Amino acid sequence: MDIVTNIKIENLIYEIRGKQVMLDSDLAKLYQCKNGTKSINQAVKNNMNKFPERFAFRITELEYNNLKSKILTSKGGSRKGHTVFTEQGVYMLATILKSSISTQVSIAIMDAFVAMRHYIGNNEYRLLNIESKIVEHDSSIKLLKESFDNFYKKRNINNLYLDHQIYDAYSKIKDIFSLAKKELIIIDNYADKTVLDMIKELSVKVVLITKDNNKLTELDIEKYNKEYHNLTVIRDNSFHDRYFIIDKKEVYHSGTSINYAGTKVFSINLLEDTLVIDDLIKYVNKKH
Repeated sequence: MDIVTNIKIENLIYEIRGKQVMLDSDLAKLYQCKNGTKSINQAVKNNMNKFPERFAFRITELEYNNLKSKILTSKGGSRKGHTVFTEQGVYMLATILKSSISTQVSIAIMDAFVAMRHYIGNNEYRLLNIESKIVEHDSSIKLLKESFDNFYKKRNINNLYLDHQIYDAYSKIKDIFSLAKKELIIIDNYADKTVLDMIKELSVKVVLITKDNNKLTELDIEKYNKEYHNLTVIRDNSFHDRYFIIDKKEVYHSGTSINYAGTKVFSINLLEDTLVIDDLIKYVNKKH
């Protein structure tokens, strides 16, 4: 039977609607039907109860055209469309078609479906292995990136400034202030109008806690708020160190007052001890 031995049947098995199927035109050639697809479809029509949709179904013109684009040569075509058969449908068709070669062809087709399942199964296994390795690589890359991010973050949150690094220190403090999304709390006993220049562009609530009788006068505060309306000043003498509290979550410690930043050696550090942060924020909350 040359038509079976000369044709690789696996190449005639396609995937449509998530199912592996064969075209009626291909089956007609394999079974050597004298009337082509007419014989196949007539057999189905005469035995409709034996061909539920999971065995055989009609495909749309779009599906057939998409299928043809994957095939080197046309399948002979039918203006009325095509019927496709699943593995069970092919087996059922073989029991209806009466020809001298139907048994041999059916065996060859069944073997082809089995071979396709093995091929797909092996490839799915390979794909799963590849996907697993990709996930592992992605995880490794993510961990590596997090390590770099943490490294550079630590470099950026803990800074030492030597004397005369006035602009660098000023710029760093402004960058810290810009991190606030809702509220910025500044604790600085020696705050002056330098602070006002740094916060006037912020669109968040600013609370300044500073001591009585410092360089920032009530007139300065009044004139500032007439234009910018974002500053609350609390006079309190209980603080010695300087702190910048961002949204009541992050706390930066400054070794010097803002208006003296960079005139002498000092550092700015992000506090990392959550107990210290919580205690400080609780204490500040009692002040306003």
